Amino acid sequence: MGAAGLLRAALWALLLPLVAADEGILHASGSGVPPITKDYCIIYNSNWVSLPKTLDNATFRTLENLTSTVLCSSAEVPSGLMKDKAVVVMRGNCTFLEKARIAQSLGAKMLLIASKSRLSAISDNKTDFEDVTLPIALIRYNDIVDMQLVLGKEVNVTLYSPPLPEFDYSMVVIFLIAVFTVALGGYWSGVAELENLKAVASPGERETRWKKEENVTFTPVTVILFVVICCVMLVLLYFFYKWLVYVIISVFCLASAMSLYNCLAALIGEIPFGQCRITCSNKTIEVRLIFLAIFCTAAAVVWAVFRNEDRWAWILQDILGVAFCLNFIKTLKMPNFKSCVILLGLLLLYDVFFVFITPFITKDNNGLNFYGNDKNGASIMVEVAAGPFGNSEKLPVVIRVPRLEHSASTLCDLPFSLLGFGDIIVPGLLVAYCRRFDVQTRSSSIYYISCTIAYAVGMVLTFVVLALMKMGQPALLYLVPCTLITSSLVAWRRKEMKKFWKGSSYQMMEHLDYTGNEESTASATEQSGGQ
Repeated sequence: MGAAGLLRAALWALLLPLVAADEGILHASGSGVPPITKDYCIIYNSNWVSLPKTLDNATFRTLENLTSTVLCSSAEVPSGLMKDKAVVVMRGNCTFLEKARIAQSLGAKMLLIASKSRLSAISDNKTDFEDVTLPIALIRYNDIVDMQLVLGKEVNVTLYSPPLPEFDYSMVVIFLIAVFTVALGGYWSGVAELENLKAVASPGERETRWKKEENVTFTPVTVILFVVICCVMLVLLYFFYKWLVYVIISVFCLASAMSLYNCLAALIGEIPFGQCRITCSNKTIEVRLIFLAIFCTAAAVVWAVFRNEDRWAWILQDILGVAFCLNFIKTLKMPNFKSCVILLGLLLLYDVFFVFITPFITKDNNGLNFYGNDKNGASIMVEVAAGPFGNSEKLPVVIRVPRLEHSASTLCDLPFSLLGFGDIIVPGLLVAYCRRFDVQTRSSSIYYISCTIAYAVGMVLTFVVLALMKMGQPALLYLVPCTLITSSLVAWRRKEMKKFWKGSSYQMMEHLDYTGNEESTASATEQSGGQ
C-alpha cells in the first residue's frame, strides 16, 4: 500500500533498538513576569537515572548554554561555570558518560547533550562509570535554539517523565472519521451503480456509459500493476524524498481540490436553486459550479501555503483528505470479489515487507542504514513517513487529529493521532463493491452493512492492540482479515459465493451482446437483477 503504507507509516515506531530509550519532558521556564514556560522532548536511559513522574517532585536548575563545546575535556570550560547548574553541550567526539563524568566533576547537576541529527537511544555502558549520578538526557539542538529565542537567555529547566496515557481519546475522532468516510463512499458508489443500471435501458447512453466505466475499473492485472507502482514510488521516495515530497504535495493539492469539487457538486446537484447558466465556448455551465470550483481551488491553495501551521491546518487537511478518499472509493471500481482479495492481500503483504523486512535490507555491514545515521536498519515506510534526513516536510497522506492527552510522546514523536488514507481507501473499495453487489442482486444492503460493521470492528481491534502494546499498529493487519472474512461468510451463508467471487455478469453481457437494440439491453438487465 503505497498509499496505505505511507498512510499508516506515520503511526509506526516499530523495531525499537535493544538498548533502553525512554522519552521524557524538559520543562523550561523564562525569567519574565509572569514567566513563560515551554516543554521540549528529551531521550534518556531509565537504567541510568529515574526521573520524577510529575513536575511537583522535580527540581529546577539554571541552564548554562555551552553548545560551543563538546565537553570532552575539563579544560574546555572555565572553572566554576557549571556549579549547581544544568549544562547543555554538543554531541560528538566522546561518549555520553565521559561527558557526564567531566560535568559532574565540575559541579554540574544535570547534563543535556544537544544533537543536530535525529534523537536516538543512549547506549553507553553504565557499568564503566558507576560513579556518575547526575541525570543525562539527549535533546534536539533546534530546541535549544528555540528555548533561547522564546524564553530568553536566563532559563530554568527540569526533567520529568509522565506515564503514558492508557488511551488517547483523539482515536475516537479518528474512528468516526474513518467509518463515516468508508460508509459514505460505499453508499455513493452504490448510488452510481444504480444510475448505471438504469442507464442500460437507454440505448443512446449505453456506449458512453460503458467507456466511462472501463476507464475506472480495477482488474486483477491492473491491481498487480498498481501495487508494483506503489513499491517503486515508495523506494524512490526513500532515496529522493527531499525533492519528491513536493511532487506529492502538488499532486495532493490538485487531486483533493478536484475531489472536493466532485463531492460538493453531487450535493449541490440535489438543490433546485441557483441553476442560472452562462454560455462559454458554445457550452453552458451553471454559475454556482464556477464559484464552487473557485472555492475548492482556494481551499487547496490555502492548505498548501499554511500546511505546517499545526493549530488549524490539520482541519483543512482532514476535509481535503476525506473528500479525496470519498472520490477515490466512488470512482475506482472493483469488478469482483476476486480483484478485492488480490488487492487487499497484496497490499497487506506490501505493508509487512516494507515495515518488518526492509530494516534488514537498509542496514549495511557497519550497522548503519543507507543514510549513515542509525545503527539499526530503518523501516522504509517509517523513514518516508518521518522524513529522511529529518526533513520538516511531511507527506499529506494521513488524517490528523491532535492528541488530547499530554505526554512525552506528543513532543518526541507526533503531536497528532494519524490514520493513513490507505487504511480508509483500501477496505473502502471492498465496501463499495459490496454495496454495488447489493444493488445488482437486490439483496437489501446485507453485504454493504456487514462489511461496514466489519471495518468498524477492525478499527476497534486496531485501537485495542495499540492501547495494550503502547506501539503503533499496522491497521490493515486487522482491517483486511475482518472485512474479507465477513464478506466471504455472508456470501457463503447466502449461497452466492460464485456470483460474489466473479461479480455481476450484467456488464459483460452488455459488452458482448451490444447490438444497439432494446432486447439485448433488457436481457442483460434482467440477468443482472435475477442474480
